[in-house]
Amino acid sequence: MKQPSLQPVDVAVALALVLEPGVVYGELAETLGVSTPTAFRSVQRLERARLVLPGQRRTATVPLLRLIEHGVPFVFYPVLGPETLGVPTAHSAPPLAEEISAEDALVWPTLEGTVRGQSLEPLYDGAAALPSINPELYHALTLVDAVRVGRARERTRAMELLSGWISERRP
Repeated sequence: MKQPSLQPVDVAVALALVLEPGVVYGELAETLGVSTPTAFRSVQRLERARLVLPGQRRTATVPLLRLIEHGVPFVFYPVLGPETLGVPTAHSAPPLAEEISAEDALVWPTLEGTVRGQSLEPLYDGAAALPSINPELYHALTLVDAVRVGRARERTRAMELLSGWISERRP
């Protein structure tokens, strides 16, 4: 028997469930730009990891925040690449870009991108389309990237913003 484990896309799925708790799998998949089976399997993994409440498709927010802060940077460590055209992420994207000035931009590589910078492999393939599909989810995922790749100040501020973002959406 193989040890099951979370996949990088699961972080995005958990954040999408913060936005729309209980959403049906087809809509969840559309929000993320993934297939319905991918969304379904992701929710199953998240339930087993106790990051989503069983049968409810609601995120367990405290465990999710702990995972993002203490696990994601190590388990889904950043993979940086050459300079390219892409979508801004981490400290280069809103909301952190308004607070933190940095010379070098970080981007998710895509030909449809508007910014040139060092490439950062996104947590899942469809992430670069999020600014037009779901801007709010895009901003949350860029904060996760700031935690993955940022220095102490960026990580701390990203966690504050992410925690506030999640708190605003809790029923």
